Amino acid sequence: MPSYDDVEVGTELPAQTFPISRLDLVRYCGASGDFNVIHWNERIAKAVGLPDVIAHGMCTMAVAVRVVTDWAGDPGAVVSYGVRFSRPVVVPDDDRGAVLRVTGTVEDKADGRVTVGLTAVVGEGDDAAKVLTHAKAVVRLP
Repeated sequence: MPSYDDVEVGTELPAQTFPISRLDLVRYCGASGDFNVIHWNERIAKAVGLPDVIAHGMCTMAVAVRVVTDWAGDPGAVVSYGVRFSRPVVVPDDDRGAVLRVTGTVEDKADGRVTVGLTAVVGEGDDAAKVLTHAKAVVRLP
């Protein structure tokens, strides 16, 4: 766990990638109680205008903050966390699913707390797209 004194504005957290599969979505449906068919049924998702099944926004949000909780060493150190959803995470029915790449940078430091800005992207190259904007976590450090 980093200490408050050792962290500076501009400190980069270790980047991580997180695979998200259809099985993960079904498990999240059960854990969250959100069984909306757009999260597991391709036919319905496409019928309502989506390109394919999409991950739950709250699942995407939870996966992304793992960069912060892993870095801080304690999920309880997160004082607040908020995001705006800018694009859904499309999860194809293949062996790979979607891959969420998340980076974080310390943007502010005051009173024993640091604010970490997160960037969450799916796709690669020209197809890469931010799926969260204004993603910020405030963390209390010892």
